[in-house]
Order: sequence, then C-alpha cells, then structure tokens
Amino acid sequence: MKVIPLVIGVSLGVSALTVSFASKANDQLAVSLCEYIAADDKRRIRSTLKSSRVKIRNVYDSVQCNGNNMLRHAIASNAVDAGEFIVKSLPKSALADGADIAWAESNGHGGSALIAAIKKRAGL
Repeated sequence: MKVIPLVIGVSLGVSALTVSFASKANDQLAVSLCEYIAADDKRRIRSTLKSSRVKIRNVYDSVQCNGNNMLRHAIASNAVDAGEFIVKSLPKSALADGADIAWAESNGHGGSALIAAIKKRAGL
C-alpha cells in the first residue's frame, strides 16, 4: 500500500515538470518569431512554425512582440515579406475589423506596403 502513493507522487511531479518545460518552449517560440519578423525573414518564420507544428492563426493572439501583435510588429519593423506571410496566414475575419490599419495610421505607419495587403485580404 505504501508503494502506490509514492508512484502517484512521482507521476504528478513529472506532469508539473513537463508543464514548465512547455511554457519555456512557448516563450522561446514567441521570441524566435518576433526576432524573425523584425529581421523580415519569412523563410525562418515558416521553418520555426513547421518544426514546432504550429500555425500562425493558432498563436497570433498570444504572441506579443514589444507589446504589439505579430502583424503590428511587422508593420513597425517595415518587414514586408514577413508581414505579407502573416496576413496570408490569418483568417479574413481576424483582419476585417480594421484595428491594425487604424493602429498603423495613428502611429505613423499609414504608408506601409502592408496596409494594402491587409485591406486586400480583409476585403476593405
């Protein structure tokens, strides 16, 4: 009878350890994505997403780069190729509200080539 509680305790410890590693992996994924967006390196963004088995649409709302979402980070970094990849990867409904366009115009990025890509994808 004494063996069973010990086994349960060990399995719970392993479970908690796995969660903390997953959190660190998610943080590293977010940092990598932000760095590759700033460098306008679409190839490395695709590679990182593929190796992590993640789609942009699944992490878009949770990844923040310097306080901005990934698309706004691309606009601020003038990362046209990376930004167009993000725009194409997102559902139209995520862009339809025009919040990213309004943000870009109010922060001096209204002339960005990504604004046209957003409008085209969203149908605005």
